[in-house]
Amino acid sequence: MVTRHAHLVGPIKDPAVLEQVKDTLLNNFQAGRRNYTVFQVGKATLLRVSDVLSLRYTDVFENNGAVKVRTYTRDQKTGKPNTLYLKPVRKDLKAYHTWLEDTNLHSEWLFPSTKNDTRHITRKQYYKIMARTGDLLGINYLGTHTMRKTGAYKVYQQTDHNIALVMRLLNHSDQSSTLKYLGLDQTTREAMLDSINFD
Repeated sequence: MVTRHAHLVGPIKDPAVLEQVKDTLLNNFQAGRRNYTVFQVGKATLLRVSDVLSLRYTDVFENNGAVKVRTYTRDQKTGKPNTLYLKPVRKDLKAYHTWLEDTNLHSEWLFPSTKNDTRHITRKQYYKIMARTGDLLGINYLGTHTMRKTGAYKVYQQTDHNIALVMRLLNHSDQSSTLKYLGLDQTTREAMLDSINFD
């Protein structure tokens, strides 16, 4: 068993590792489609895991099962309002809706427990899923914050290091905590400095 500490949880920076994690979540668990979709939604919305797990079915789906373009939530930790843009995970949510229909899982919660659909899966349950995924792949930095940190890192990398945008998406109020959250360690900073022409 790999020992984990909350402060060691980091973003998945390697695209090949990210694919392995997604594949493991989808194919190595009984409710794989649900576990995978939690990860994808968390990664695309940059929500904290508790906020992802407490989403309601009607937050994301219209009455006819169509995926909403955006939804409005409030961060449980900070109380700040948040607008979630769902288009980046539309395909995953459509596949998830089909899975819910096929498994006859109807709940007010977007991510219900398969044992008791009147409740959503808990943070502790999802931690166990991520820990098991880490064990299967031999990765020691996976945890419940992995999806949010990975999403933040992807936005940062693919927007030419737009830290202001990442801060807004994470609902952070100061830049230093965002940089720390992104896992921008000394090696990453030095690699960035190597690419700058100081002449």
